[in-house]
Formats: sequence, C-alpha cells, structure tokens
Amino acid sequence: MGNSKRLRKKYQGPAHPWQRLRIESERELKQSYGLKNKKEIWKMEAIIKEAAANIKNLIAAHSDQAEKEKKQIMTHLTSIGLIQAGAKYEDVLDLKIQNVLDRRLQTLVYRKGMARTMGQARQFIVHNHILVGGRSITMPSYIVAAEEEAAITFAPSSELAKADHPERTPITRKVKSRPERVPESRKGRRK
Repeated sequence: MGNSKRLRKKYQGPAHPWQRLRIESERELKQSYGLKNKKEIWKMEAIIKEAAANIKNLIAAHSDQAEKEKKQIMTHLTSIGLIQAGAKYEDVLDLKIQNVLDRRLQTLVYRKGMARTMGQARQFIVHNHILVGGRSITMPSYIVAAEEEAAITFAPSSELAKADHPERTPITRKVKSRPERVPESRKGRRK
C-alpha cells in the first residue's frame, strides 16, 4: 500500500544516461519549449508511454470490459486534445512528445501571444497571472483540455490584465546598421 504522503514518481528516466542522439534531442526540446529541466520531458513521455501501453494491452483483449476501457482512454485523449474525435487506436501509438508538449499551459500561453517568450510564459503562470476557466493554475506543465483552451486569460487582479502594460507589448527589434569597416591599412594611423 505505502504511505499516502510519500508519492511515487510518475516517470522514468532514460535507461542509459549517455546516448548522444537522445541528449541532443532532449536539449532541443528543452530550449524550444522553455522547459526547466529534462525531468519535465520524461514526465510528458510517461503520459504517451502509459497511453500506448494501455491501448496495446486492450487491443489484444476481446472482452466487454476491454471495449469500455478503450472508449474511456480514447475519450480522455480526445478531451485533452492529443487525438481528434473518431481517431483510430493506432493513432495513439503514433503520438510524439511534441504532441503532449504542445498541450502544456506554458506553450499555449506563449502561442496565444500572452507572453513574449516561453520563459516569460512560465513566469506569468508561476506568479498567478494566468487563469484557466476562472481557476488560477500555477503549474506550467498543466495539460490544458481542448475545451479549456479558449478560457486562458489573465487574472483580473493582475497588472498584466491591462492592455497597455509594458510586458504585454510585443518586442520590436531595431535593425542596427553595420558600422563601416575600416581598411587594415588605416587602422594604426593618426589623423
């Protein structure tokens, strides 16, 4: 049974720690999605692995209970937006880590244009500036349901709710003109 206060981890790290391709792909995911550490990648992979393992076991089973469980899994994955309604069981096996990372609250806040960068989106969430369906969520890794996606807003008590807040204005980058290059022969001379 175990102690209810000591929760077990819901992910598993890599079997072999030094695989160049895996390390490089994890580094790219970490940078592009603004993740805190690789543990967040492993947690999202655990969601995919669990769903795929359940579907594999249920495809092999041919009972009424297995059919009910298949429908429950497909309904759950549809509700969180990982698969489309009417998808086949094989579509669950084709899910990639990017599909789950795209459903995170941090990613959706950035993609909706509520933050300039992924890091800023993470900060807004952790500092209680973001509401999802009227609830304050402080976990950047929260998987947003498909129906909740339209209900992502700034908290009304937050200063960021004002449209003219300086952090909400998009960054406009000024293009710097390059200085003229001084020929090698003129560098050491005085005028």
